Amino acid sequence: MLLEAYGFTDETDRQALLEFKSGVSEGKRVVLSSWNHSYPLCNWKGVTCGRKHKRVTGLDLGRLQLGGVISPSIGNLSFLMSLDLSDNSFGGTIPQEVGNLFRLEYLNMSFNILGGVVPLSLFNCSRLMDLELDSNYLEGTVPLEIGSLTRLLYLFLGQNKLKGKLPASLGNLTSLMQVSFTSNELSQIVFLSLSLNSFSGVFPPSIYNLSSLEMLNIFGNSFSGSLRPDFGILLPNLIELYMGNSHFAGAIPTTLSNISTLETLGNEYNNLIGSIPPSFGKVQNSEVLLLHGNSLGNYSFGDLGFIDALSNCTQLRILSVGFNKLGVTCLPTLIICPQALPS
Repeated sequence: MLLEAYGFTDETDRQALLEFKSGVSEGKRVVLSSWNHSYPLCNWKGVTCGRKHKRVTGLDLGRLQLGGVISPSIGNLSFLMSLDLSDNSFGGTIPQEVGNLFRLEYLNMSFNILGGVVPLSLFNCSRLMDLELDSNYLEGTVPLEIGSLTRLLYLFLGQNKLKGKLPASLGNLTSLMQVSFTSNELSQIVFLSLSLNSFSGVFPPSIYNLSSLEMLNIFGNSFSGSLRPDFGILLPNLIELYMGNSHFAGAIPTTLSNISTLETLGNEYNNLIGSIPPSFGKVQNSEVLLLHGNSLGNYSFGDLGFIDALSNCTQLRILSVGFNKLGVTCLPTLIICPQALPS
């Protein structure tokens, strides 16, 4: 076979695992007692082999109370697709050789005592869909190269000692379903864009904790449910907020008027009901207010009193409230210059 001609056989995997075992703390190796020459490789504890070549494709050693260090030999398991070392006591660093595992789809080293930085070689594993390194002692920054893992669905880097700013390349990870950077020493997040994806469920509760946000864009998803009444209190520094083309329901939180810095609010084509809060007139920095395509107001009477309140918004350039229930039929879009507002 061609693989054997290049020296890549199950014996390569066997030797790699035996070297890995030698890095495990001596008192903990008893758990890996089946890892010896008397047992077939594919019957070793935690080992899964492929049917065709009998190469190691999976290694599940999670929750076995193993200690020691992770041997660089792990990088010789060239057919490995899944590696779970979670919930152990491995120390040292993540070997650079993990980057040789180009078939890897699942990597979980969470809940250990690993230190050092996230190795850049790890981002050679372009097939990764699940990367879990949370609850360790990883330092340094979140590398820019993380944006190359475009297949990622799950990314957990929380509860480490990571510093600096999150890289803009995170925006390349358009398939992400879950992500966590909690309990690190990262700089405040001021820009978050999750637009034009397929996120669903309620407004992500974790976003309410990002009080430093200045721009939030979740336009064009499938979120639903109501926004918290204290929205504007929890996110007081927003300058731009884009939430349109989703399925948000309920009333517009009146606390949005607490965001004195808010210049742009896009909440169009949702399922919002109730009145347009006259308190919006307090937001004197408002430049763009898009609320068309909802169910705001009431067909039985005109509900345009909020326009009078907006007379204080001298910076307002665009106001769009058409296709609602405001008791008028001629408001597809209003474009209002400051001088056109009632005085």
